[in-house]
Amino acid sequence: MNLNRVELIGRLGSDPEQKNLDSGKSVANLSIAINTAFYDGNEWQNRTAWVRVTAWDKLAEAAAKLKKGQLVRIEAELRNREYTNTDGAKVQTYDIVAKTIDPHRTSTAAKKDAEE
Repeated sequence: MNLNRVELIGRLGSDPEQKNLDSGKSVANLSIAINTAFYDGNEWQNRTAWVRVTAWDKLAEAAAKLKKGQLVRIEAELRNREYTNTDGAKVQTYDIVAKTIDPHRTSTAAKKDAEE
């Protein structure tokens, strides 16, 4: 059995960058900040990992409506690709490609909406 699944929960570091390609496809790039607390033996520390995620087509259009600082939950998959860099060397890289993006709502935001 094989599994290619990435699950992330974090905050958008900036508004998603969405554009339409000549091929007619839509793509959005998201920058997600994922905070992790850990104990270093003396005290609690915080570490932030920044992750770039790509969304395509309808998901890209929906992602473009999200805003910086918003908490999101993303289910994605890893995709590898190869390209030739400016020095002529082949480079292999991995992209995180979103399958679903769910905006997380804080209890404060949900309460505010209920009051309106």
